[in-house]
Amino acid sequence: NGGRNKDARTLFFYIATVNTPAMVLKMVGMGSQYALSVTDSKRRYLDGSKTYRLIIPANVPAKDFWSLVVYDPQTRSMLQTSQAYPSKNNERNRDMVTNSDGSTTLWFGPDPPGKKETNWIQTIPRKGWFCCLRL
Repeated sequence: NGGRNKDARTLFFYIATVNTPAMVLKMVGMGSQYALSVTDSKRRYLDGSKTYRLIIPANVPAKDFWSLVVYDPQTRSMLQTSQAYPSKNNERNRDMVTNSDGSTTLWFGPDPPGKKETNWIQTIPRKGWFCCLRL
């Protein structure tokens, strides 16, 4: 319809400092697409004290790779934890465990749940965070 999604551009500007229309427009076969999440399924802000899971479906429509990064809402930088990178990427993290249907379950929390450390991104207790999925 030719309209611009100003809310999406404003939010992306907050986390990315700069933006262009290409960062929020659907350009099939070109560039990247981004999805942000700041709340859980009950619309509560993400809390670093809690454990969450996110299922990345099999055959994600990404030309090259998908990546999920956890950010600090106060600094807009990657969340500082004992992990080298608060992120997972299907190309860099080839040790991630996939589910029998080809999907990948990512875990977020202060401690890895069970024996799922390869699919876990650490968070900080009593600290908010948000994540960005890049396709």
